[in-house]
Amino acid sequence: MKVSAPTGAAAARTDSARPRRSGETGLLVAMAVAGIGLGVILGLPLVDGTVHEIHAPGGWTLFLGSVTGLIGTYFALVMVFMASRLPMLERALGRGGVMGWHKNLSILAISFILAHAVLTTMAYAEIAKTGFTHELGVLINTYPDMITAFIALGLMLLIGLVSLPWLRQRLSRENWWLLHLLIYVALVLSFAHELALGPSFVNHPIAQWVWGLAWIGAGVAILTYRIFVPLLRSMRHGLRVAAVEPQANGVTKILLEGQYLEDLPLQGGQFFEWRFLTRGRWWQAHPFSVVDRQEDTLRLMVKPIGDFSTNLAELKVGTHVWFEGPYGNFTVAQRARDRALLIAGGIGVTAVRGLLEDLPRESRPAVVLRVTAKTDVVLLDELERLVNERNGRVYILSGDRTEVDLRTIAGNIKDYRSRDIFISGSPGFVEAVRDVFVQLGVKRRQLHAEPYTI
Repeated sequence: MKVSAPTGAAAARTDSARPRRSGETGLLVAMAVAGIGLGVILGLPLVDGTVHEIHAPGGWTLFLGSVTGLIGTYFALVMVFMASRLPMLERALGRGGVMGWHKNLSILAISFILAHAVLTTMAYAEIAKTGFTHELGVLINTYPDMITAFIALGLMLLIGLVSLPWLRQRLSRENWWLLHLLIYVALVLSFAHELALGPSFVNHPIAQWVWGLAWIGAGVAILTYRIFVPLLRSMRHGLRVAAVEPQANGVTKILLEGQYLEDLPLQGGQFFEWRFLTRGRWWQAHPFSVVDRQEDTLRLMVKPIGDFSTNLAELKVGTHVWFEGPYGNFTVAQRARDRALLIAGGIGVTAVRGLLEDLPRESRPAVVLRVTAKTDVVLLDELERLVNERNGRVYILSGDRTEVDLRTIAGNIKDYRSRDIFISGSPGFVEAVRDVFVQLGVKRRQLHAEPYTI
């Protein structure tokens, strides 16, 4: 392990508090709405008559089946909103936070819906005094919309299966992404049986309308922020590949040129989902941070990690580019203190480079670059210039993964408790660095992370 000498002047201690950070109000509103919605869902069985039937044969099991079904589909609804990329959620949680919630809600939704199917079948079997499998056949073949509901459950279980870490690692990102889209097919297929058979909806038109409008709202959010807004922005700015230049260590610099780029609501440290319109790539969108924006160009630095990023070195000048974003809250808007500690693992330096440019000149940033070898550092000259302009320091923490003790970072940046700490890099690196500072007593709200996934 090696630590380079600092390149700037020493920083003095300051810790002036700032007002509420960007996105916190939106997060509070979103949590309040979600909490109220969950409360309403849990209250439905108390007013729809279900709770009064629990003492009948199979009553308790049927009650639990209804409640788990309501909770599972509600979690699925919130999960869809999380996937819609609502700007309010993106600003509040960042991409990592949003996708973390999306993933956890998916697990909960599928688990509760599976429990609903099992418990409801058990209840009906108990009422009919027959076996589980026999009653399952009766439900599928005689009850309205149960065939599609059964298919939907099968699709959800398939998605849950391929999302298990040991299996997902064996699938390409593209194949897993295509498979996971089946969750939307499953949700559509299951919707009719909820209204036709759900005790909280049968003969309750207001509940049916509210439930239907909630799902329409989720669908509109998906169409708006995943399709229409990206499409309109892509058409307006007309991005094309202007240059593709190989850099050291296999990194590729890509310059994109377009029009009205000054109108993009882009902050340093954010990224876009890029879609290069060539044969075999047009249907894939991958996230890359914007290193910087000039008048009519955007600069990307791409490290070869998978097939997609590796093949970008073969892009032709003039290739049309569509994009979604900007995304991420790895920005100065998250600052609560005057000074910042920026920590980048590998190609995570691109987000740090963008963020640095937005930091005020009196911020005295400390920048730690974690690489295997010093020659692996990307954009070092630019980083040193930006840091020196702000009277900060650059540290290079180099060495093999098994040799480097990440606690060295805290050892070299003595005043880390008085700084906002921004971390970017691979998910494993981000989590490891975050654990180090949490164990040192740093509050989680002081830590801002941008895990790089493809």
